[in-house]
Amino acid sequence: MKKRLLTMLLAGIVVLTMFGCGSKSPTQQSGDDSADDSAAGSGSGETITLMGNAADLAKPYMTGIIEAYEKSSGNKLDIVAIEQANFDTIATSKFATGDIPDVFMHFNNSSLSNYNVADNFMYMNDQEWVSDLTEGSKAYSQDSEGNILGLPYWESSVSGCFYNKTLFDELGLKPATSQAEFDELCQKLTDAGHTAICWPANGCNWMYQFGLDPVFADKPELLEQINSNKIKYADIPEVADMLEWLGNAAEKGWFGPSYLTDGWDDMSTIMGTGEAGMILIWDTWFYTDFDEGMDYTKEDFALMPVFMNTADKGTYEGGNLNMLMANKNSDKLETVLDFINFCATPENYNNAFKDIATVSVFNGQNTNIQSTMVTDAMDSVNENQRTSTAEPKIIGYTQNETGSAITEMFIGNVDVKGAIDLMDEARIASATALGAEGF
Repeated sequence: MKKRLLTMLLAGIVVLTMFGCGSKSPTQQSGDDSADDSAAGSGSGETITLMGNAADLAKPYMTGIIEAYEKSSGNKLDIVAIEQANFDTIATSKFATGDIPDVFMHFNNSSLSNYNVADNFMYMNDQEWVSDLTEGSKAYSQDSEGNILGLPYWESSVSGCFYNKTLFDELGLKPATSQAEFDELCQKLTDAGHTAICWPANGCNWMYQFGLDPVFADKPELLEQINSNKIKYADIPEVADMLEWLGNAAEKGWFGPSYLTDGWDDMSTIMGTGEAGMILIWDTWFYTDFDEGMDYTKEDFALMPVFMNTADKGTYEGGNLNMLMANKNSDKLETVLDFINFCATPENYNNAFKDIATVSVFNGQNTNIQSTMVTDAMDSVNENQRTSTAEPKIIGYTQNETGSAITEMFIGNVDVKGAIDLMDEARIASATALGAEGF
């Protein structure tokens, strides 16, 4: 995931996103998506509509590939760019009135179910480019039955436990390969006078999804049951296992003395000075937000799995990827597929993603920048990575509400059971407000 902390206002529900806004923006429309085809170009080709988040459509690899396709094909794309805060609200309204674009750009998350995927979009299992997808990007793009929903054309990153390898060498420590080894490692760092894990509980709540991902990714039946309101978190022992581990870690001092007041702005200093030995984060953070010039730089860090007592060998979270989905009912489907195939052609995506910091989404991708932290750990990543599951796929899951519930446990207002009850209450309320079936 280039991890984006998703912030999307949908029916009064706030979801954090890990994507920022682009510096330049395409023609934006908040309601009227009509276009004057005669003004779109020479009129020698066809015009197809592409609907997506305005900030996402402004990414340089999106504007670049669109420009290249239009120049190459003579066809035009009518861009329907909807502001992020109201994206799903406006987009679902358009779909409800039959105003469905030829190409739809969306993440494979719980909100996607609002768009009647089976009736509106083409399954792309037989497209030639499927074999060029990396294992992680292919898994992300599939529904529960294994159908490829769209071309994952986006930036990606890997989330895991990034550790200060230089500090580890100084202390004679090695990265962990099991939960027991990780717990021992945390205690040794604490005994040596360091904070084991930088845990910015003041406003940062993405960490919890890393522990929940294996629970639902490894047992998709649990995801189906919780999303249909047949079970709750309280019915899943692994959720309690995670919260018990978190509570014990805090009590043992593994998060340090100030974790409840540490926030996003403190992370760089905590890691750069060696105050903490590890952080649960994504690789691009070291390139976009980690301040250089301190005792340690990004070259001092390496990657191992996240251990939160829900996967004994640990886990990595794969990237969240925007997909280009084809409206199977479009009378311009041939042109739609032509555009998607153009985006999936190695020469074209390599031109578009040149010097973009992202884990490769395609096997043939070679012009992007990949961190050595990830490439050095690729065998472990391939073995233990899960598709991002908790935040995008649990209906009603919100990072803030999950973090708030667990903070109540940290400060002693509730026990493990009480925190899980708060998580369930918030999730069910969110799912109900979304109008999810079964709630």
